[in-house]
Amino acid sequence: MSHCHSNAQISMGLYHKDQKTIVLAGNPNVGKSVFFNAFTGLYVDVSNFPGTTVDISHGKYKDYIVIDTPGVYGVSSFNDEERVARDVILQGDIIINVVDAVHLERDLFLTQQLIDMGKPMIIALNMMDDVKRNGLAIDVSKLSNLLGVPIIPTVAPKKIGFQELVHSLEQARPGNPIEDLMEPMKDIVTKIPNTAEALLILEQDEHVKERHQMVDYPGYREKIYQLRREKVNAIVDQVVSETSRGASFKTKLSRWMLKPITGFPILFVTLGLMYYFLGVIFAQTIVDFTEGVVMGQYYYNFILRLLSPLFQEGSFWYHLFIGEFGLFTMVPIYILGLLLPLVVGFYFLLSILEDSGYLPRIAALVDKGLMKLGLNGRAIIPIILGFGCVTMATMTTRILGSKRERFIATMLLGLAIPCSAQLGVITGMMGSLGIGYFILYFVTIFLVFGIVGALLNRFLPGKSTDLLIDIPPLRLPKAKNVFSKMYSKSIQFLKEATPLFILGAVGITIMEHFHILTLIQDITAPLTETLLKLPRESATAFIMGIIRRDFGAAGLFDLANQGLLSPAQTLVSLVVITLFVPCIAAILIIFKERSWQESVAIWIGSFVIAFAVGGLLAQILI
Repeated sequence: MSHCHSNAQISMGLYHKDQKTIVLAGNPNVGKSVFFNAFTGLYVDVSNFPGTTVDISHGKYKDYIVIDTPGVYGVSSFNDEERVARDVILQGDIIINVVDAVHLERDLFLTQQLIDMGKPMIIALNMMDDVKRNGLAIDVSKLSNLLGVPIIPTVAPKKIGFQELVHSLEQARPGNPIEDLMEPMKDIVTKIPNTAEALLILEQDEHVKERHQMVDYPGYREKIYQLRREKVNAIVDQVVSETSRGASFKTKLSRWMLKPITGFPILFVTLGLMYYFLGVIFAQTIVDFTEGVVMGQYYYNFILRLLSPLFQEGSFWYHLFIGEFGLFTMVPIYILGLLLPLVVGFYFLLSILEDSGYLPRIAALVDKGLMKLGLNGRAIIPIILGFGCVTMATMTTRILGSKRERFIATMLLGLAIPCSAQLGVITGMMGSLGIGYFILYFVTIFLVFGIVGALLNRFLPGKSTDLLIDIPPLRLPKAKNVFSKMYSKSIQFLKEATPLFILGAVGITIMEHFHILTLIQDITAPLTETLLKLPRESATAFIMGIIRRDFGAAGLFDLANQGLLSPAQTLVSLVVITLFVPCIAAILIIFKERSWQESVAIWIGSFVIAFAVGGLLAQILI
C-alpha cells in the first residue's frame, strides 16, 4: 500500500532523521524512472513539491529514501523543474546521476554541475546497448578517473548493471570540481556554510545575491557555464571514439550530416530542394493561383461588388476599406493569398526537418560559423525561414537564447535575407545578366551578411550563448506530427500577423491619401540619382519595396524591360532592394518582437547600409 507524507517532509528530503536519502538526477528521457521503479517497486508516493505544480515521486529502498527529480539540463535556472531538482539534490545524501551514454556531451554538463556542488555521487551510464548500435566506444574507466566518481555501465530496461549499482552505493563520493569556481567561496563561507548552495546562489541573478548579502562577481554565471562546457567537451574528446563496427546506416548518415566535408554538401542539396519546393512550387505555382486567381480575382471582384456602393470612389473611406491597400482588399489578399501558402509550406518543411532529427544536426553543423557572427547553430532556423518570409522568420528568433542574439539575428534577417517572393524576381532578372553578375551579387550580399554580423558581435555588449542541443536519432517523420505542427504554427502566424497587417493598411492608406508617399519619393530621388547613379524612377521602386519586397523588385524589373537600366545599374539596384529596409509586414513584426529603440536601429541601419553598399558598387561599376 502507498502511504502519504506531508510536503514539508518531502521538502526536507527525509521521512525519518535516521534514514539516508538517494536522489536520482539526470536529463529528460534518460531512464531515471526505470531505476526508480527498480529501487522502490510498488511502494511509491507522488506529491506536489511545496509551492509548485511539479510532481515528486518518492519511496523506500531498504534503509534509504529514494527520490526521483524532474528531468533537467541544469539546476541553476529559474523554472520550477530546475528549482525543485536543485532543492532536492541539495538535501540528498547520495546522488545517482543517470546519464545517456550516447549523448555524453549533453548529459555531462549537468553531471559536472552536480560534481561542483560537492555531493557524493555515482553515475549510472545508461543505454550502453545503444552505444554499440551507434558505432561508439566509451572508455568507462578513464571517464571515471576524469570525473572522480564511480561509474556503472547499465541498460535500464533489462536491469543490466542494477545490482552493481546497488552494491556501489557506499562508494559514492564527491567528484573533481572545477577549481576556478571555488575561489569566490573564500569570501562567503561564513554566510552560507553549505558550499553547494553557495555555488548555486552565485549562479543566480543579482536580486538573489542581494537577498543573501553575497559579494557580486561580475560575469560569474557566464564564466561557470563556459568552464563547464570546455571541461565536458575535453572529457568527451578523450573518452568517446567512433567505430564503424556495428554501426547502422542511420548512424553513418548521421555522422555524415555532422562532418563538414560531407555535411555541407548534404545541407546544400537539402536547401536546394527546399528552395525548389517553396520558391517554385509554392511561391510561384500555388501563390499565383491563391493570390492571383482565388483572392485576386474571385474574392477581389466579390468584395468590390459588395462594398463599392457604400463608398464614394476616390474618397478616403473608399481607399481605406477597398482601395489598393484596403482593409478588405490588401489585408486578406496578402495574408490568405500570399503569406498563408508560404507559411504552410515552410512549416511543413520545417516540421519534416524537425521530426526527422535533421534540424538539430544542421544547427550543430553551422554552429562554429555562426558563433563568429554572435549567434549559435539555432539561428539557422530563422535564417532558413527568412528565404521564405522574413516576417515569419523574425518571429522564430524567439528560440535564440539571449536578447543580444535575437537583435543580431533580426538585423541580419531584415538586411541580407531576400524572401522567396523577392528572390523569384531577382533570380529572373539575374538570369538575363549572366553568371558573372550573379556571382558578384551573391558575393556582395554574403559579405555584407558576414561583416555586419561580425561587427555586431564585436561591439554589442554581452556574450552570446553556446549551443546546447539534443541530437536525437534519425527517423522517418510521422505524418501526424508534421501536420499537427504545421497547422498549429500556421494558425499562430495568422493570429499574430493579421492585426499588424490591419495597422499597416491603415498607415499606408493615410500616407497615400495625404501624398506622403509621393513626398518621400521626391526627397529620395536625388539620392538615388547622385549616389546610386540610377534613373529617378527607381526611387519609386525602393519605396514600393517597403510596402512589399517583391513590389520593389517588380518595379525594377519593369525599368529593366523598358531599357532604363544597364546591366551594371540592374546589379546595383538589386543589391540595394535586397539590403533595403524590410517590407511593412516585417517592420511591424520587428517592432512587436524588439524594443522600439532596437527596431528603429534596425530600420535606419538597413537603410544606411543598403545605400552605402549600393553607392560603393555604383562608383566602381557605373
